[in-house]
This record gives sequence, structure tokens and C-alpha cells, in this order.
Amino acid sequence: MRNLLFIAALCCMAFDMAVAQDKRELPCAAAEYGQFDFWVGDWNLSWGDDGQGQNHISKVLGDCVVLEEFDGHPSTALVGKSMSTYDKDSGQWRQTWVDNNGAYLDFVGGVEGDTMVLSRLATRAGETFLQRMVFYDIKENSFEWNWERSDDGGASWQVSWHIRYERKK
Repeated sequence: MRNLLFIAALCCMAFDMAVAQDKRELPCAAAEYGQFDFWVGDWNLSWGDDGQGQNHISKVLGDCVVLEEFDGHPSTALVGKSMSTYDKDSGQWRQTWVDNNGAYLDFVGGVEGDTMVLSRLATRAGETFLQRMVFYDIKENSFEWNWERSDDGGASWQVSWHIRYERKK
């Protein structure tokens, strides 16, 4: 009988510990971690006259990281991935992009009004300039994305690549 009581007590303790663990706040439950949720899903992409590709966006690692899996086929051989996370210490989003061209890009930014803007300082062939991504006109099943460059410290921006996102049905 003692063994049975001991086993029952252990089971109750394990259950209590599991309930207590479930009640803890998840590390990335703050509202800021949901600022990129509009991007999560499967997307058809279009650009220019006939550019087409696709993008799969998911939340991973306990919903702390937004994982992008870009495929530019059939219009371009560009394939890449990015990981984005909210940095609570700086109050900004950080994104790292890598691709099949060997590129490594690191961005920082966040919500600006009704857009999401991530930017970086870049240097190529000794020339320093700014680059940014702007997510705008965000709706439930579509949004616009610009890849932009500034050669005057951000006073003006030129669009290098415009992509239209349409959610796959």
C-alpha cells in the first residue's frame, strides 16, 4: 500500500509541475514578436513584366524566429533564406539573409507607421551606401515589397526591385 501511495504522490507532483510549466509565459509571447505575422504563409511573387517566384514564411523555434524560404524560379535562379527575430534589448528586428550566390546580408529595423522597414549599411568595391527592404500596403492576402538603395545617407531612395506578394490559396 505504501508503494501505491508513493507512486500516486509522484504522479501528482509530476502533473503539478507540468501544469506550472504550461502557465509560464513563453519567451517570445510579447506583442512585438507578432509584428511580422502578416508575412507568415505561402506566397506567389511577381515582379517586372513577367517575373515569378514563391516564398514560404514560417515561425520556428518556439515562435521566436521568422524563417523565410525564397525561391525565384522560374524567373531567376536566386534561392535564399532569412531568419528574423525581435531583439527585445534593442527594441528592433534583426534579419540575416543568405543565398545561393554566397550573399550574407544583415538588417535591423522595425515597424514604421503601417510599414515594416529593415535596413543596413553596405560596402561594395570600396563604396558605402544604404540598403533597405520596405514591406507596405499590407493586407490580409497581399502586400508590396521594395528593395531600395540610398547613396546620400537616406535623404533619397531608389527602388531596385519591387515584388508583389499574393497569398497562395
